[in-house]
Amino acid sequence: MTAMRNALSDEEYAEQAEKGEPEKGRWSQQDQLLAAVYDRLGSLQHVLISANTESKSKRPKPPEPMRRPGSRAVKPKQKITPQQAEFLTAMLNGGAQ
Repeated sequence: MTAMRNALSDEEYAEQAEKGEPEKGRWSQQDQLLAAVYDRLGSLQHVLISANTESKSKRPKPPEPMRRPGSRAVKPKQKITPQQAEFLTAMLNGGAQ
């Protein structure tokens, strides 16, 4: 991926920037460091809010990290349906015998 990105011309980089696909762009070390700071601040904010949320209240979702060159978007976790939960419970309790 890095070799492919490095082979792009300036016009191709500009086109990728217009599409909003940071994983296909060129990032400097400064850009990488700023993204790391962004992620750490988001994590710190999440911990602070979670620590000060009442125990019975719904806690916020953890922040998604900033997308880096060569990375893909984070896929959402698959949710389990009630039927799937019942099937798994049956299987764990000896339903496959």
